[in-house]
Amino acid sequence: MKIAKLSLWHVPLTSHTAYYMAEGKTCDTVESVVVAVDTDTGLRGWGEVCPIPHYLPAYARGVAPALQELAPVILGADPVGPEALIARCAAYLPDHRYAISALDIALWDITGQAAGLPLYAFLGGRRQDTMPLYHSITCVAPDEMARIARDAQAQGMTQFQVKLGASGDWQTDVERLTKVREAVGDGPLVYGDWNCGATTLDATRVGRAVAHLDVMLEQPCATLADCARVRQATGLPMKLDELVHDTASLLEAHRLGLMDAAALKLSNFGGLSATRRARDLTLYLGAKMCIECTWGSDIVTAAALHLGAATEPARVLNVCDLSHYVGPRLAPDGPTRSNGRIAPPEGAGLGITVDAAALGAPDLILD
Repeated sequence: MKIAKLSLWHVPLTSHTAYYMAEGKTCDTVESVVVAVDTDTGLRGWGEVCPIPHYLPAYARGVAPALQELAPVILGADPVGPEALIARCAAYLPDHRYAISALDIALWDITGQAAGLPLYAFLGGRRQDTMPLYHSITCVAPDEMARIARDAQAQGMTQFQVKLGASGDWQTDVERLTKVREAVGDGPLVYGDWNCGATTLDATRVGRAVAHLDVMLEQPCATLADCARVRQATGLPMKLDELVHDTASLLEAHRLGLMDAAALKLSNFGGLSATRRARDLTLYLGAKMCIECTWGSDIVTAAALHLGAATEPARVLNVCDLSHYVGPRLAPDGPTRSNGRIAPPEGAGLGITVDAAALGAPDLILD
């Protein structure tokens, strides 16, 4: 089997509710990149990557030129067993993991289809039927955030990510965390996320003000060293996100005592192949995991759910149904949340049916 063609689309995904984060980061309408890899046997694999602007060293319009540069490596190659081809791509075009991520997912989709097996069978075997979700709450007025939390809890959600920092004052962030914690009551997981947008001073003041509450902090500062200072000053558990993206960063975070939990995002590591290795290292380091991606729709959601389902349940803090937050749906049969949990697709490969007709003509074809 050989790769005969690669097609690429730029797809605007619009959030059902405008999504605000610290330092002016927003998710309102964000461009996702969808990739289809066709083989000479007729199998087609799908991949997706959706970088959020100003979030990571990645941008949607960088994917197409990166894949054009990689065309001599990709076209004519064997897609089955993706890690060999992905390693050649990474050597040919270093430090473009977000672009390689979409390709890697598509190659795994083909591999699963060729074997007639769902992807979780290749990623460790299915360890759980369904996985817990978290509900991410946009950074708006504290009372509105509490209302969103109550509505999500009524639908079965038990984990709540409270976005912080959009208003630029630490006192309002204290109010946000306090009101969401009160709204959902004792028991559910509540954590405040600055997406690297806080100073150590502001994050410490917030953390100390809510230290009497059962809350966790997520990624307050832009460096691991500053996050460690906040962790030490507040005594609150911490989840890392943007700053863990490879073996070295995971090991350094563990050394600094920051690995209570970590977000393993496919595009941040470079696809399923690299994130599976990160998953195994994180298991060894003893941390819990959120297995997801930066943003996106049904394709990348399905890929992350397969990896989550193949992970030790006690270590899966949560997963994310990214496609729940945006439209349009790219695969009408993609998985959906039910009572705060979600199951991976059952079919071969990714196990979803992408609506290729709705995508229209590709923006790029390599053959």
